[in-house]
Amino acid sequence: SDEKLDLNDSKWEDIHVITGALKMFFRELPEPLFTYNHFNDFVNAIKQEPRQRVSAVKDLIKQLPKPNQDTMQVLFRHLKRVVENGEKNRMTYQSVAIVFGPTLLKPEKETGNIAVHTVYQNQIVELILLELNSIFGR
Repeated sequence: SDEKLDLNDSKWEDIHVITGALKMFFRELPEPLFTYNHFNDFVNAIKQEPRQRVSAVKDLIKQLPKPNQDTMQVLFRHLKRVVENGEKNRMTYQSVAIVFGPTLLKPEKETGNIAVHTVYQNQIVELILLELNSIFGR
């Protein structure tokens, strides 16, 4: 809503509240940040040889709508900073990927492969975090 929020207010001290709100925002989008029609393409990209994965994912991101690309870049830069503060928050690349993978990247219709999809969703998010500069530039 258009409500002005003061993030310095003590009610926002619990980081889980802010993280939950961020996840809910992305979960409730009409279409995920990684659009439905590209889900299988991203899964196929992560299945490639390790040397080819980064360029395949980078090329797919470039095919997404510009607002998705821009949002993705800001979000992943933020998540990378979260991981870089892992000594304080205990968040690793893998844990951030587990938390955000299924929220950002999902098939339009769930099939019986939910567990398999989850593995790929997490791997894609982790790869982007690890290769942020290669994918989005500096």
